[in-house]
Amino acid sequence: MRKEKKERRILVFTGAAALVAVGLNLLLSAINNRRKSSAKKGLPGSSVLVDLSASEISKLVDCIIAKSKETYDRVSSIPLEKVCYENVVAPFADLEAQQFPLIQSCVFQRMVSASVEVRNASLEAEKRLDAHFLLCRKREDVYRVIKALLDKGGRIKPDAKRYIQSLVKEMERHGVKLLPSNRIEMERLKSQIDELSLRYVENLNSGPKFLLLSEQELAGMPHEFIKDLENTNSKRKILLTNYHVTPILEHCKVGSTRKLVATAYGQRGGKENLHILKKLVLLRCKFAQLLGYPNYADFATELRMARSSAKVIQFLEEVSANLTDLAEGELNLLKDLKRKEEGDFPFGMHDLLYYMKRAEEEHLSFDFDFGEVKHYFPVNIVLSGILKIYQDLFGLRFEQVTDAEVWHETVQLFSVHDCSTTELLGYFYLDIFSREGKYAHTCVVPLQNGCSTSDGTRKVSIALLLSQCPNEKDGNAALLRFTEVITLFHEFSHVVHHICSCATFSRFSGLQSDGDFVEMPSLLLENWCYESTSLKMLSGFHQDITKSITSEMCKSLKLRRDMFFGLKIKQEILLCLLDQIVHSREDIDMIELVKDLHPKVMMGIPLLEQTNPASCFTRLAVGYESVCYSYIWSKVLADDIFASKFDDDLLNHHAGLQFRKKVLAPGGAKDTLEIISEYLGREPSINHFFESKRSSV
Repeated sequence: MRKEKKERRILVFTGAAALVAVGLNLLLSAINNRRKSSAKKGLPGSSVLVDLSASEISKLVDCIIAKSKETYDRVSSIPLEKVCYENVVAPFADLEAQQFPLIQSCVFQRMVSASVEVRNASLEAEKRLDAHFLLCRKREDVYRVIKALLDKGGRIKPDAKRYIQSLVKEMERHGVKLLPSNRIEMERLKSQIDELSLRYVENLNSGPKFLLLSEQELAGMPHEFIKDLENTNSKRKILLTNYHVTPILEHCKVGSTRKLVATAYGQRGGKENLHILKKLVLLRCKFAQLLGYPNYADFATELRMARSSAKVIQFLEEVSANLTDLAEGELNLLKDLKRKEEGDFPFGMHDLLYYMKRAEEEHLSFDFDFGEVKHYFPVNIVLSGILKIYQDLFGLRFEQVTDAEVWHETVQLFSVHDCSTTELLGYFYLDIFSREGKYAHTCVVPLQNGCSTSDGTRKVSIALLLSQCPNEKDGNAALLRFTEVITLFHEFSHVVHHICSCATFSRFSGLQSDGDFVEMPSLLLENWCYESTSLKMLSGFHQDITKSITSEMCKSLKLRRDMFFGLKIKQEILLCLLDQIVHSREDIDMIELVKDLHPKVMMGIPLLEQTNPASCFTRLAVGYESVCYSYIWSKVLADDIFASKFDDDLLNHHAGLQFRKKVLAPGGAKDTLEIISEYLGREPSINHFFESKRSSV
């Protein structure tokens, strides 16, 4: 009787699987037939659907959810004594490989589609899919099967074992091991955390919006800046946003005005946000302890290279200590400048940007004008240079694919091949020109992960680079600011990182690596934006593209980047330590913490009166809590690799190829510290983070 019941259950799952497969295949067939009728080329190896209608998105989401549920149900039915790679790992690995491009096909449209209806359908799809996969991660029946396979051990490849461990850890971090009452408590805490995070941001945005200042109080500001300010009762309205505050702190000659503006900006959020943040930190601590972690910072850093909060704090303190001599020299120079201009007044935080700007003007080798620099960076020249540098450095060949289906006429598609083997590695879409309704920032969206499937085939990687570059107007070339050149170069590194993945599993592909590592390749490649050899490849004067940027300009751009490096990083370290410390302790007085921390890190510069960075530091509340350190961590690794492998030969093809194969290719399939150590032939060092900056001023 028992055997008969079990057979019936297997038949039910087999029948459900067949129905789901038929439904998905029918839908994909209908979509592909529509694509064929458009006479556009299909892409070999691509499962990405780039031009779905609103109704197609909704139907595809139904199929994705049905297929996912069927797979989870099937795995959950496996007797614990019969678990093996083929009936547990293979179904999940195939599910992720097949569904990732379909999921992305549904959700990326909210960022690019010209249709409001499609964007709304895409946004709704993302909500439905997120809710479904959240439930999947909490399934006890599935967890028991996966955990049984992990506990069973046996001979298994390292990346497969890492995959199983990843599945187990993901479900445990979503509370699957908790008692029902504790799960309810976990959901309650999560809801309260979300609510308080929103209140923190809303309160930050609801405070005083502006100051009114006379033109005398704004002495030193450029005429164009003053002219654009709203005039109210013979005074100018200064908005408390970066758009107004930063220029004033850089250019205004009146010290009292700088202090007034900096103080008002630093008081945003006020005591109310400190109160909200204290409650938020306590709730996060309870949330983490419910899952078995001593504090929230250890929970947040567990899946990153650092692995623990103690390691992060040690790292930040070590970097800060090593920067002190450099930063003190920079600060003394600024104090001397203030003494010459204003007399014997104490130096404050409100003076930093102003005197950094004055020092730049004195030390740069020519009258540095970013408006002039911009003329050397037409969009098409920059893009052509980026493609050439990445091809030459990493042994790749990019070929534009014409007549392929795209979602807008300005979108370009390229295939990527290995130069030596001619193997197709993947594709990337470039959607870089500004248009209405499109996502407003520059970023990379993975559309398909490079990975293997159980039938022996391999899916290629596909990425999308989004930006908002200006369009050509009236026959005049569209020009990029230098910061935009850096951003485009930085983000294209993520494209190459994703394309070059050789991971077996979709969840380890390309950008699916440790959060404090994933920015390292891009920060490494940013160095190419400051070296004369590569900058000349990226530039061409807009009226005569044969004239690249001058060597003097290149030298000044690099000098400007490195000037006051110590002081700039010290300010970042202050915020990162604040973030890490408040999330690694159960209850802490944030006012006293900042009073103690600020003068130690900032070498005695006093905190502005009645300000506290904890009241207006959004990353503490939303998205980056306990992981603000990641940028500095990645930057240290990037500088170490650049100094060790590329500093003497910027276009060293051998070093680039080794970086591609040893660092980019594994993705998340290996321990990241092990990957970097193998590439360097030693453990990473922080020393190179400071060496090249010591002679900047």
